Amino acid sequence: MYSHLARLATLVAPVLRGMTLGVRGACFDEDGRVFLVRHSYLPGWYLPGGGVERGETVSEALLRELREEGGIEIDDAPTLFGIYNNPKRRRDHVLVFVSRRVRRPNPPLYPNREIAEAGFFEVGALPEATTPATRRRLAEIAAGAPNSPHW
Repeated sequence: MYSHLARLATLVAPVLRGMTLGVRGACFDEDGRVFLVRHSYLPGWYLPGGGVERGETVSEALLRELREEGGIEIDDAPTLFGIYNNPKRRRDHVLVFVSRRVRRPNPPLYPNREIAEAGFFEVGALPEATTPATRRRLAEIAAGAPNSPHW
């Protein structure tokens, strides 16, 4: 039931709201592996993140999403890597942050209502179902590929 409601919310939100703003975190462990999540309501693997809620700063949203989805705590100030427009969702923007000093003192139990599974992966050996947008962001971050303004 929850996955159907979550999927419906992702389809209805752009119609009911004005511009949406989201955050994603490219979180790397000490071995250079990146943390990815697989949602219970969407196919594919993603950088953890989500929407910035009313009254919340971008930084607060990022830290909240990282804690909720992965139990991730950041030991350094995350660096804003890029701002992307999502052409698939009218007026949707995503801010991507990078942090290379992270830890997971209290990882959530998986699967749960939102996240089916999560883990750290070598950038050169991502899960097959990693989304194209996630692969593009990691190529920009890790391999120095040219940045695109589009998600």
